[in-house]
Amino acid sequence: MSAYHVGGSGEPLLLLHGVTSSWRAWKPVLPLLEQHHEVWAVTLPGHLDGPPLPDAEFSVDLLVDALTAHLDELGVPQRPHVVGNSLGGWAALEMARRGRARSVVALSPAGAWAMPSDLYRLLATFRIGALLAGWAPVRALASCGLIRRLLLLTLAEHTDRYTPEEVAELFDDLAGCTMLEPLLSAARMDTAIAPFEHLPCPVRIAWSGSDRTIPYVRYARPMMDAVPGAELVVLPGVGHVPMVDNPALVAWTILQHTRYEVAS
Repeated sequence: MSAYHVGGSGEPLLLLHGVTSSWRAWKPVLPLLEQHHEVWAVTLPGHLDGPPLPDAEFSVDLLVDALTAHLDELGVPQRPHVVGNSLGGWAALEMARRGRARSVVALSPAGAWAMPSDLYRLLATFRIGALLAGWAPVRALASCGLIRRLLLLTLAEHTDRYTPEEVAELFDDLAGCTMLEPLLSAARMDTAIAPFEHLPCPVRIAWSGSDRTIPYVRYARPMMDAVPGAELVVLPGVGHVPMVDNPALVAWTILQHTRYEVAS
């Protein structure tokens, strides 16, 4: 499998997926975005067929170092518009901090927690999910509609919109992710996203209204405190990975920012 996708024409737009996923998470929105942008969807380092991470203690800075080096190798323009979901949203914000983004849209971004209980909840959610998904019978059971809904509710509201092929891709992506345990093991209260003194580019935080993984009510406020001046919008009726739930809404949320607000 290729570790990236490029298509469309216009100003460059970079798409970054969440942990355990791959560039394929963006497939539902690619046709809509490629009407307006040259779209680069890349698989993050430490994920299936993506570049390896350096052999060092994990940090988001380490991830972004490896990511930007990979983007340079691929020939991605230096300052694209950047859109990220979950961990990819955090990486997108860090790219902005480094001057590597013309604008950012972060969809339910990871990286902010106010209380130890909030951090522990995130760690438990990902560890339990990985444990279940790694159990061989679960993959077979995921073909059943009800069980599939229970398994994938942390990702989407409308789990029936995943095709059998896309469900298989989810499991393949998880199996090929080598950075989940280093990421979880390195997470502490003081490894949350560092606050911005000022935003180097326009930033929109778009939180999924039905996010069960990083719920708005617990995690949006510490994120907005860390990114003062960012615009906040809530996307109704979509889960943590909103692209499959409502591709048109996700694309509109991105394009309204990249094509109109940034140009004004």
